[in-house]
Amino acid sequence: MRNILVLAEKPQAARKIAIALAEGSAPRKEAAKRVPHYVVERSGKRLIIGCAVGHLYGLAEKNKNGWTYPVFDIEWKESHKISKDAKFTKPYLEEIKRLCKDIDEIYLSTDKDIEGELLGYNIIRFACKRRDAKRMEFSTLTKPDLIKAFDNAKPHVDFPLIAAGETRHFLDYYYGINMSRALTSAFKKAGRFKILSSGRVQGPALKIIVEREKEIRSFKPVPFWQLELLGSVKAGPITAWHVKDKFWDKAEAETILEKTRGHDGVVASVRREEFKQMPPTPFDLTTMQTEAYRCHRINPKQSLDMAQGLYTAGYISYPRTSSQQLPPAIGYSRILAELSKQEAYSQLCKRLEGKKLWPRNGKKTDPAHPAIYPTGIKPKSLDARKQKIYDLIVRRFLATFGEPALRETMTIEIDVNKELFVSKGTRTVELGWHIFYKPYVRLEEADLPAVSRDEAVHVKEIKLHDKETQPPKRYTQASIIKELERRNLGTKATRAVIIDTLFQRGYVEGGPIEATELGIKTIDTLQKYSPDIIDEELTRHFEEEMEDIYQDKKKPSEVLDEAKGVLLKILGDFKSREKSIGEGLITANDKAEKKASEIGKCPKCGGVLQIKRGKFGRFIACSNYPECTSTFKLPKTGMIKPTDRLCKECNHPMIRMIRKGKKPQELCINTDCPSKHNGEEKVDGEERKCPKCSSPLVLRKSIYGSFYGCSKYPKCRHIEKIRA
Repeated sequence: MRNILVLAEKPQAARKIAIALAEGSAPRKEAAKRVPHYVVERSGKRLIIGCAVGHLYGLAEKNKNGWTYPVFDIEWKESHKISKDAKFTKPYLEEIKRLCKDIDEIYLSTDKDIEGELLGYNIIRFACKRRDAKRMEFSTLTKPDLIKAFDNAKPHVDFPLIAAGETRHFLDYYYGINMSRALTSAFKKAGRFKILSSGRVQGPALKIIVEREKEIRSFKPVPFWQLELLGSVKAGPITAWHVKDKFWDKAEAETILEKTRGHDGVVASVRREEFKQMPPTPFDLTTMQTEAYRCHRINPKQSLDMAQGLYTAGYISYPRTSSQQLPPAIGYSRILAELSKQEAYSQLCKRLEGKKLWPRNGKKTDPAHPAIYPTGIKPKSLDARKQKIYDLIVRRFLATFGEPALRETMTIEIDVNKELFVSKGTRTVELGWHIFYKPYVRLEEADLPAVSRDEAVHVKEIKLHDKETQPPKRYTQASIIKELERRNLGTKATRAVIIDTLFQRGYVEGGPIEATELGIKTIDTLQKYSPDIIDEELTRHFEEEMEDIYQDKKKPSEVLDEAKGVLLKILGDFKSREKSIGEGLITANDKAEKKASEIGKCPKCGGVLQIKRGKFGRFIACSNYPECTSTFKLPKTGMIKPTDRLCKECNHPMIRMIRKGKKPQELCINTDCPSKHNGEEKVDGEERKCPKCSSPLVLRKSIYGSFYGCSKYPKCRHIEKIRA
């Protein structure tokens, strides 16, 4: 009997593959050092389904020589030997090495993308000491797809994809280690130490956000004026705006205001225009992330992680896809039949019965995977946020098969003493695909009153509005992902991680995303002394070259040699100006830290309240110490952010308290603030008295959370925890 090793990417995927491929008896689970593998029989062959747990190999320097750069002499090493954080990968690698000893053949069944292909091939060549393997290709972890993938396995792994993937890893490592060391060394050269980081895509991504921030800060609003008509017709009230819309000259607007004063109007024209609103295209990863943020405020990294979990559980297809197309091969009718068994979607699926099923596919394609779609398998016990992502994907899938929605725009022109005012409204006449995607269709519905030409309009008032032009909007976590895709920076799987890294490094904050002083000054410094580090064109150039590798138009060695040459020039220029760059970065860092520590004005003396650290931990104190002794307590853990807002109750500054796994809180720093004393309440369902002074216990709130305390505070300081 031939022994075949089927290599999965994660333990949960291995289990699904084993269940799908087993013939006769159920898979036999075995484990060594808590690492599972499964044994099944199929077509007279013994299959051993083993698993990795993500990347088991990573890049590292061959001969580390301190904190120096440039570095190009690198190699693949076992991940657990590179980082202590990866020690959990060691038993998985050891188990795969053991399983490989008596194997006749290997089937690679990792995710079919640039990361999955390289991850699997590294295991094949380094752990299993093989040059090739058969390749299972699938987009869902469902039994039919997995059986089909095994029975029709390709004879070889995807070597062009592996070459492109390995080149990307080498390039990213070259840029990441060299730029990060250069920035950190510059900081050290100027007399301080702080670990800074940058990367091939991270730098240009930060530059895009900083440029938008500078646009906003330098924006000078321009005043304009608008004229609004408030009136009524037989069918009800009506609002209209002067046909010119914006008046850049106030005198012109005032002249028209005077001309129309005291006059009623007449309906000059009524136009109705119907138009079809086509169904949405299926989800690719970027569109799914954008919609998840728009509808549920789930950031792109989180939505990708949740979608990946749904895929591994078998509920949706592979999410890391660039495709907006659903091919017939996925089986539209079968998926709808399965979805109809779920109560939430049964009525929606019935609406598609008997209709020709043809989705409105988009233009974007992916050679490895179709667009994201539900498999039809009913999820079990999803948490609230995963359920939202699943529902979004299901309804989007159903909506692509819907009829176009019919909408009508009605335009009414009102003549007031020879001046035209326009009222415009759009409403949905036929829902079409809106029925399927309804919770997420957020269109303005504006019904205008029924009027006829020459009908009289009673004008109650014409208002002159003073307005100003607005600065461009900051990027959200969704819109910056979309912008990076538009500029061909990064990949569908890495963009969300890059933005998350910018947050972690303190280069950006908030939502919408705002560049911090550190982020702005870092870009300013690099732009001045080493602009190639953040050159968007250079980054895009290498993205295109990696595509050329995949298309077999270029060799990896050509691209890597070019990258080394570019980096040597960049780093050579950087090193000659290291101290100046470091001084600029230190100034930026100091400004950023100062701003982050400033909570607001001292209510006693008008000084600046700042976060300080003492032998008992952190606290808030006035900058005018020792003249002013104002201090406020802070908890030992959690992130504190200023809010630029004052408490409505006591006029003290508000702070934002962020704790891992908990919803952020906005709280007043004043422990005696009335907002934290909610009056007398029952404690645990009954009136309770303070055991020390017999005064009533009351519910109070602080930056540490809610608790019960004596109503005679500060004379009596008795407190009690809230019982669970």
